Order: sequence, then C-alpha cells, then structure tokens
Amino acid sequence: MMTLQETTFAPAVRKWLAVIGIFGGATIAWAVPAHAQHSQPDPRVADLVTVGKLRVGVFPSFQYSKDSATGQPRGLAIGIARALATRLGLGEVITVEHPTPPQVVQCVKTGACDVGFMLIDPARTIEVGFTPPFVRSDFTYLLPAGSSIRRAADVDRPGVRIAAVRGHASTAALVRIITQAQPVYADEYDPTFELLRTGNADAFASIREMLLQYSGQLPGSRVLEDSYQSNFAGIAVPKGNVGRLAYISEFLDDMKRSGSLQRAIDGAGLRGVEVVVPRVSN
Repeated sequence: MMTLQETTFAPAVRKWLAVIGIFGGATIAWAVPAHAQHSQPDPRVADLVTVGKLRVGVFPSFQYSKDSATGQPRGLAIGIARALATRLGLGEVITVEHPTPPQVVQCVKTGACDVGFMLIDPARTIEVGFTPPFVRSDFTYLLPAGSSIRRAADVDRPGVRIAAVRGHASTAALVRIITQAQPVYADEYDPTFELLRTGNADAFASIREMLLQYSGQLPGSRVLEDSYQSNFAGIAVPKGNVGRLAYISEFLDDMKRSGSLQRAIDGAGLRGVEVVVPRVSN
C-alpha cells in the first residue's frame, strides 16, 4: 500500500528553500541558477507549474527513507525533488511512497506520479523515460562472518544461495549473469537481509550503499570490495513526455556543475555513490 507525505511551502519558506536543502538533520547549501525564476513558466513544464505541486514516486532505497523519530521523508531523492520544486516555483512536494520499484514505475507510467527516483534498468526504459544518470554506484555482495568468498566472481558456484530483493535492478542484473548459484527472494530489503542473517542465504546481493548499512547489523560481516555490475540512477518521467524529460535533465546538469549534487550526497551520508559527469553543453 502506498503512503502520501505532503509538504506545503509558504512563499517565504519557498524562498528559503532556494538556497537550503535538508537531509535528515544535515543542512546543504543549494546553488540555484540565476534563471531559476521565470515570469512565464517554461512550456516544457507548464503543466506542473499550473497544478502547483510535484508528486514524487519513491520506494525504500539508498535514495529515500523516513526519519525514524519523526516519520518525515528524507534522503537524496527528497532533496533533489525539493530543489526541483523550488526552481519551478511550486508550493508542494508530495511524496508518493511504494514498497517496490515496479510499483513506482507504474505510478509514473499511469501519471499518478510526475517523476520517479530509481536505478536505470533496460526493462524499465520500455515503460518510462529516463534522464541521463546523475549518480553512479555498484552492485555487490554482503557476506556473513566466516565466508570463504573473496571476490564477486566467486559467488556464482554450485550450492551458493544469494538473497535478492524481488523486482529490484540489482536482482535483474544478478539473474542475467549467474549460471550456477541459486537466488532466493524476498519482497523488500529487511526480509531479504533476514535470509542472510538466519543462515538461509550465503550472500546478499544489492547496491553497495544499502549493504554497507546492513553490515552494521551483522557482526563480522563484510561487503566485497569489487562488484558484479556498475549501476546508474536517473529520474523517470512518463514515456513520451520529451519536454519534461529535457527540462529535468538540464536541471540535473546544473546541479552537477554547481556542486549542489555532490553536497547533497555528502549531506545524505551516502557512501560509494559518485556524481556522473554532466553532459557537454552545446
């Protein structure tokens, strides 16, 4: 079941958010381009400006979580969405949370979400449009104490059970490359980690940042230094909406060049996540 988190910005607060982004207690300075405010809305995003709000599709991931004390949404996706809303002059950011990536894809595809934050995967590009990637990380494995596995290539062998989250890009990449190991699935991160913790799996395959978080809950465990695939995150928009896609792609490039995106990553406390070089301007 999805949940909605609505944030309403008064005019004075919107102005303040133009230079400040909040990431779960960390304060990040945003560099908003001089052309951020237009007397007339950019026709490519005029529909969003007319409605006055931005509906953001997310799922629990390295880009999004909720503050354990307040229940408020936080993370890289929320910071970027707020900066985008500020640039557009919108009064609301509505977080549309779903449990899994396929549900966020459907939210964007049907128009129930204006944008969605997720990893770029070939299967997803059939259903939604993606901006060029804005951050890079990699898929690797978390191993329990005492495991003899030292490299990602050593995981794919007979008798090895790999815990994987159903519907995630890391799992889609995994099943494309393994030929001998056996994947075992759960629907979300926590129950997938439990497969490893309880001895029902020999490795946990996912994005590095999430595995680093879970390693702290399993004494003696370790995350492999190498990976089985690099991956890239983008912002999804409804298929065929070329105007919105172009506008948001330019916005992300501005964040990269200004250093705002790197500050957002640092403020969110993300490890193993790198900014992708912006496109060359014409």
